[in-house]
Amino acid sequence: MLDASISNNDDVFAFKLSSKIFFKIESFVSPFTIFYADFAKFGDRPVQLEVFREGKVPGLDSNAFTVEQVFYASKDGTRVPMFITHRKDMVRDGTNPLFLTGYGGFDESMLPSFSVDDLMFIQHFKGVVAIPNIRGGGEYGEKWHEQGMLDKKQNVFDDFIAAAEFLISERYTNSSKLAIYGASNGGLLTAVCSQQRPELFGAVITQLGVLDMLRFNKFGIGAVWESEFGNPDDPKDFPFIYKYSPLQQLKLTPGHQWPATLLLTADHDDRVDPAHTLKYTAQLYYLLRTQAEGWQRNPVLAKVQTDQGHALSGTPTVKKINEKVDFYSFIGRVFGLQWTD
Repeated sequence: MLDASISNNDDVFAFKLSSKIFFKIESFVSPFTIFYADFAKFGDRPVQLEVFREGKVPGLDSNAFTVEQVFYASKDGTRVPMFITHRKDMVRDGTNPLFLTGYGGFDESMLPSFSVDDLMFIQHFKGVVAIPNIRGGGEYGEKWHEQGMLDKKQNVFDDFIAAAEFLISERYTNSSKLAIYGASNGGLLTAVCSQQRPELFGAVITQLGVLDMLRFNKFGIGAVWESEFGNPDDPKDFPFIYKYSPLQQLKLTPGHQWPATLLLTADHDDRVDPAHTLKYTAQLYYLLRTQAEGWQRNPVLAKVQTDQGHALSGTPTVKKINEKVDFYSFIGRVFGLQWTD
């Protein structure tokens, strides 16, 4: 019996003239396994799967972790699914550090995939990793995507905020130990949510984010995203884009700290121009220096990664490793976490 209850098997490979088929399965807690079957061997008998290749991580005990799929209500009552991975001995007492990540756009589905760095955070920082399947993605088909694009983009932010509220109310964590992360369109997500509900998050990591929504179509290939976001030069689209555009909506609440924030961009990113992050950083620093010197103590950091492109597609392995070191060092320092063996 193949246990694929919470896994991803989106890679299938076969030749038209061959009787063999190959497919890959991986989960949040298990590396990939490639199975194959040769239909010529079985005739009318049930097909038996054989392991062709299996990924292994030395010292990994997948049985030490558990994965849940839960459903929660968004602001408008829509039921949204979410995956939660944690140690089996995790106690829901509201004190666990939690890493919440999302994307919410372009019909991209957040499917189960193996991440050794997520498991490192879970195992050694006693953390929790949560991935909500918010609208804008493709998990429930094109309708789910359409409910998170153009003038319905606020649904994406509401879904993500509701995920954070659910995780706090169900005592997986609390706001001071809740970190959010997003890259590219996901960077837009984390920037907007940190503005709309700054008190809800203890740390924010925004990587390669689309942050100047009034000029995104002027940079690089940005014009091709108008079908997703709308056209800010069109009077019909401008109002709903302006309403959430991170650069234009930056403002501080007197007496309340901005969440600890790490902003990341790359000098060779030809998809999301570094100007998005650079302008956002400059404006945020200006506001903090002129309006919040009396109470802002949380760190707000920015880093330009050199000789690097957009996300995984343009990043050498050594830089990916250094990137993860930055993420978890930042979260560990902000949350005061201790490494445990």
